[in-house]
Amino acid sequence: MFAGLFTNCVFGFVRAAVMVAAVRSAGDFGGYDEATIAAYVWLSQALLGATQFMGPPIDLVERIKTGDVAIDFLRPVDVQLGYLAADMGRAACTFIPRGVPSIVIGATLFGLSMPDSLPAYLLGLLSVVLAVALSFLCLFAVALCGFWVVEIRGIRMLYQIVGTFLAGLFVPVHMFPEWLRVVAHATPFPSILQSPIDTLSGRVVGMEALSVVAGQGFWVLAIGLLGRVLLRAGQRRLEVQGG
Repeated sequence: MFAGLFTNCVFGFVRAAVMVAAVRSAGDFGGYDEATIAAYVWLSQALLGATQFMGPPIDLVERIKTGDVAIDFLRPVDVQLGYLAADMGRAACTFIPRGVPSIVIGATLFGLSMPDSLPAYLLGLLSVVLAVALSFLCLFAVALCGFWVVEIRGIRMLYQIVGTFLAGLFVPVHMFPEWLRVVAHATPFPSILQSPIDTLSGRVVGMEALSVVAGQGFWVLAIGLLGRVLLRAGQRRLEVQGG
């Protein structure tokens, strides 16, 4: 956790220095000023560990490859919900010692734009929970591809590259060209990173913030349903092949 926090801070300093310099020189930088762009940088760094964009594949990948997933189907616990519950615990254990100190360090050194009301923070917390759940459900769906292909590393790599870009990790989604913003918002990726950042930083407030969180809820349900369909299809394939 300390190594992760140290890495977060190093990249946070580099990204914040570049982004703040860009805001100072550009004048109009996608509607961001120094405080809001600093909030974008440090909140995105804080959420990286919890959302597991850059993390290792989930355990389910190896269990499908070895066939041990058959044991999971026999347990009296729903496979998808069981793995989701475990990942939510992992995310909490990551965010508290790694993410929160990153935000505190960023706020101390750069002065982040944050909400000034308790309801805004509660809505931001809900947005983070939905983002973590959505991130896992996407990874779960990717892992289930292992029922049909021998190796999913290529699919996982494609997911990481496309997902991190469209989620707004490298530059905010608000700075994309109009056509690319439309493409991004047609995917669940902005709801994993850009949406909780906008909610926690106060870029969206009131009904707009509620709309953003509702959009996250929609993607959680949609990707969760996709995962259940793939899981059921994979279970049928496993039973046909293995008896």
